[in-house]
Amino acid sequence: MGLFILRRSGVMLLTALCLTFIVFFLTNLYPNLEKLAKTQGNFRMSDEAVASWLDANGYGGPMVSKYGQWLGVLPGWTRETEEGFTGRCITGTVTAEEAANASTFCGILQGDWGYSTRFKDEVSVIVSERLGNTGFLMLCVLLIMVPSALLIGVLAGMREGSATDRSLSTASILTTATPEYVSGVIFIAVFTSSTVGLKWFKGTATSAMDNPTFENFFLPVLTIALYGMGYIARMTRASMTEVMTAQYIRTARLKGVSFHNIVIKHALRNALIAPFTVIMLQFPWLLNGVVIVETLFNYKGFGWVLVEAAGNNDIELLLAVSVVSVVVVLVTQLISDIGYVYLNPRIRIS
Repeated sequence: MGLFILRRSGVMLLTALCLTFIVFFLTNLYPNLEKLAKTQGNFRMSDEAVASWLDANGYGGPMVSKYGQWLGVLPGWTRETEEGFTGRCITGTVTAEEAANASTFCGILQGDWGYSTRFKDEVSVIVSERLGNTGFLMLCVLLIMVPSALLIGVLAGMREGSATDRSLSTASILTTATPEYVSGVIFIAVFTSSTVGLKWFKGTATSAMDNPTFENFFLPVLTIALYGMGYIARMTRASMTEVMTAQYIRTARLKGVSFHNIVIKHALRNALIAPFTVIMLQFPWLLNGVVIVETLFNYKGFGWVLVEAAGNNDIELLLAVSVVSVVVVLVTQLISDIGYVYLNPRIRIS
């Protein structure tokens, strides 16, 4: 197991480097840099002025060297101006002596994630704060989505073809087929609108960031949970149906074991192997798939920051969001593989 984790960690590191370089390359294309320069400077800047601004702020030079500086494996850039010295590892304008004593490496490996041009704050502070908001939202969604989906899937798969199976399967398909932006709009119109709605939920998701309550937080949680619940329930139902027709289940029935014990002691563990993988894959989806819901309900979490960074060409913030997303996807896949081995003893790692 240790060798397996070590190999997977090496593959994860290589994958993360490749993915982050692709994102870095796309965000640092000249049209994006030109837009950034004109946004921070003047929209009427000439091409020469744009090139001068980009060079003065460290956006010039080869792409590989800029990526190495951003990553923190190459020395940061330094420029001499009329006021003094500036650089990637220098805050503001300093003297030559202060510039010589400044740090040489200052990338994401050293904890320097850059400065947000949209929020005028450190990227690390913004990402940690918004990621905390989305983390709490994800926790509430999982507490509702996973137990409900597993229960629906098990009940439907226990007796294939019954009325309960058909009803629960149909409901699961409907929830999965309804996108979040459709169900979210419907919930807002029905439960919060002051004109035609029932006005059951009077709070807003924005206020839930400081004081989450049932009124201001339940609708975004329900919107996300319903969409993911149907998929997990269908996978659980398919796995449960397959397990219930296995030979060892038939043998247990012939021995007179009660149906309840057959489901709990024999079928359930094997039936949860496939749904476990699906549940672990929900973490990347929850982290990035909440973009629509957070924007719709104006909940300022990780997805909302992604929209703001992309809409305002905030390159440093967009890169930080991409790094976090890549890490979450790779780590959840590793946990999924390890959990799959423990759930299925027939799998052996050579």
